Amino acid sequence: MRIATAQYQSTMNQSLQNNQERLSYIMRQLDSQKRILLPSDDPVDSVRLSRLAREESTVGQYRSNIGSLQLRLTKSEGYLSNMVTEMISGRDLMVWALDGGNAPDDLKAMIAPLESLRDSLFFTANTIDEEGNYLFSGTATKTAPMVRDAAGLYTFAGNTNSQDVVVGNGLTQPANENLAGLDKLLNQLEASITALKTPGATPNDPAIRAVLAANLTGFDEAQALISGKVANLGGRQNIIKTLDDNHANISLSNKMAIVDIGALDVGIAATELNGYTTALQATYKAYAKIGNLSLFNAI
Repeated sequence: MRIATAQYQSTMNQSLQNNQERLSYIMRQLDSQKRILLPSDDPVDSVRLSRLAREESTVGQYRSNIGSLQLRLTKSEGYLSNMVTEMISGRDLMVWALDGGNAPDDLKAMIAPLESLRDSLFFTANTIDEEGNYLFSGTATKTAPMVRDAAGLYTFAGNTNSQDVVVGNGLTQPANENLAGLDKLLNQLEASITALKTPGATPNDPAIRAVLAANLTGFDEAQALISGKVANLGGRQNIIKTLDDNHANISLSNKMAIVDIGALDVGIAATELNGYTTALQATYKAYAKIGNLSLFNAI
């Protein structure tokens, strides 16, 4: 049987091309350590891998949100805990000020600590983060939560709305806090300071005593308010810690499944690589050998 030169060359070129493509593909598999490089390699497992990749991406976003939320909640809890500690010392001053045995000079000595406490609480309430957002303004993060007018009256200028962060499938947690109600304590502190500055002020003066007693009650109310927020922040952190642990387990499971489904069997791939390399070399040798044959060799 005679084979035309063009037909022979076309067959050999096709064989060389097929072997070269397969060899190149196996080398890409070995380089990536992946069994499936194209959906057509395994349509069913390719769909499974795509779903796992989407789920892993979603879980990763949840964990990223939780990480950012954890930092913010921890920071807010720290500031509020410090405020509670300062209020304890302020309450002690009020108890001392209400002691009927205090002389006017004793009351005057309390003015500076109370002014320092007032300013510290005001400053902490208006804390901003590294992005310039107020931590305790609710969702009005560009508005200072505590403001003081020209008459020295304090008011809360933020809101009590919640800024929810997605931390799971259908699950959210508030990222923000507000200090609505702290203005009442600040105004009571201002009234106490003004009363103590009255010349000859004594704790037995009914008017002054009424102001100091109201401030003492105000400290108790503010401590309960802020302590409740601290406890709430702690509870939120416990919840997202548990969720993060759950997400970590899911992520680990997804990654293991991705490896099980899509990982390349290096042993099989190496065997195939060797086989195609041998076939390619044999084809080149046969092509060169047959290309040098001539009918004149048979004469």
